[in-house]
Amino acid sequence: MNVSVSFRSLSCVAALTVMLTACAGKKEDEYVERPVEDIYNSAVDALLDQRYATAAREFDEVERQHPYSVWATKAQLMAAYAHYQNNRYDDAIVALDRFIQLHPSNRDAPYAYYLKALCYYEQISDVQRDAKMTELALRALEEVVRRFPDTAYARDARLKIDLTYDHLAGKEMEVGRFYLKRGHYIGAMNRFKLVVDKYQTTSHVPEALHRLVECYLALGLTEEARKVAAVLGHNFPGSEWYKDTYYLVETGKLPDTEEPGFIARALRSIF
Repeated sequence: MNVSVSFRSLSCVAALTVMLTACAGKKEDEYVERPVEDIYNSAVDALLDQRYATAAREFDEVERQHPYSVWATKAQLMAAYAHYQNNRYDDAIVALDRFIQLHPSNRDAPYAYYLKALCYYEQISDVQRDAKMTELALRALEEVVRRFPDTAYARDARLKIDLTYDHLAGKEMEVGRFYLKRGHYIGAMNRFKLVVDKYQTTSHVPEALHRLVECYLALGLTEEARKVAAVLGHNFPGSEWYKDTYYLVETGKLPDTEEPGFIARALRSIF
């Protein structure tokens, strides 16, 4: 009995030793020194084949095996690009921050800043979600314009900044509508005024002015409502929002509404 137990114990130890040896051999086999050109070309091939995870690993391998070669710097940036293409934006941003820190005056630094901005920009979600990512994208895009104003990257960044502002304005409008629907007129007005003052070049301004008219009328502030309506008519005379605003101020109800709402009932005592 003891001999049998001892034999089984020795067998287990032997099997475990073989497994550990095999694992150790496998780890050793993972590092295979290769010419830098071969690794880099392999990474590019993987990138072209849309095998982005493999491409990122191969570009990292360039730097790992040949950290002082001229290929290593380019590989850092290309690894970040592979992560970006693979929608691994956090990994791309980490790689780009490292590239910028190590090579601030590199000829590809403008692209690194631009790609970092794109990583944030691509993560902008719908207006019903947190606007934090939109704000990060805006700051990164503005940094591209500030640092490299005469580049093609800055020209594209300016276009994306306009879209980013529009997205931020949309978020404020969404919150303002929420307050307005629930009768929290002061909170709603603060949101709509912010859109008019801070995001005055966005597509949301006509509606923001219209909603301000709604808020003022609901509070019985007729003169203020008329002033805002005049601003809307002067700046956006052909807007559908102005037509609705004019109709609202004149009749006390919105177009195509069968029953007057709270605003209309309030206006009855004013006009």
